[in-house]
Amino acid sequence: MSQETSRRNRRPLCLAPLTVIELTPSQIVQCAADAGYDFVGLRLLPATETEVRYDFIGDTPSKRETLARLKDTGVEVLDAEILRLKPETDVADYKPMLDTAAELGARYVLVAGNDPDVARTADNFAKLCDLAAPFGLTPTLEPMPWTNVKDITQGARIVKAASRTNAGLLVDPIHFDRAASSTDELRALPREYFHYLQFCDALAERPKNLETLLYQARAERLIPGQGSLDLASILRALPNDIPISIEVPMEGWAKEAKATERALKLREATLIVLDATYGAI
Repeated sequence: MSQETSRRNRRPLCLAPLTVIELTPSQIVQCAADAGYDFVGLRLLPATETEVRYDFIGDTPSKRETLARLKDTGVEVLDAEILRLKPETDVADYKPMLDTAAELGARYVLVAGNDPDVARTADNFAKLCDLAAPFGLTPTLEPMPWTNVKDITQGARIVKAASRTNAGLLVDPIHFDRAASSTDELRALPREYFHYLQFCDALAERPKNLETLLYQARAERLIPGQGSLDLASILRALPNDIPISIEVPMEGWAKEAKATERALKLREATLIVLDATYGAI
């Protein structure tokens, strides 16, 4: 079955920055266009201290080049990364990033919870939603098992406590599985919490230590359909029209294949999983 005849072919697909982390933001946009994606995600703030930081605040060359590439290709920005809610976080400090995300046309900003105080996390998340609202942005909380928001149930509690209409909750299959979350938990949550979905696959065996957990998540995922995660059940537990952001960092593969080749393969593999889940035409 050709990818072009997929029943879900019109479902928007996004190329996540971690998938092609070796590229600059403007190169990610071009890669997404060349591989047939509708959207890109852009990492405006690095996730780790070792990542390359691109200057997007103000009238910078990186921002100008990325804006031009977006205009030329017609690719749009789905989300911007990554805001961390820590004990010392002053949410107002994130205003320049939100301003840049809005200028780039992003719809969502990805948020991680790195504060053991749940009440403070919910309060800061609510403040972030309020700060983001005038920009038309939806802060979206991503549970990750090594953060203080470890699973989808904890994430949902924070979204509920924040009680903002522009608050979102994000499922990433590898984090969902490694946190031992269930699709029963997922189906029980309000549909309006979910605006988009990350997508990847992974080995069945869950890591036994933090080092391996982090390494698999950041550098050793698998192509959708080539691992053991129950992607079909996750898809069926979520709204069936939300965009899918394909986030598949594979360090070994990246050394052997160019970014566009990998992006194409991941897009095709995702469409095959969607066909198998929902039924092809």
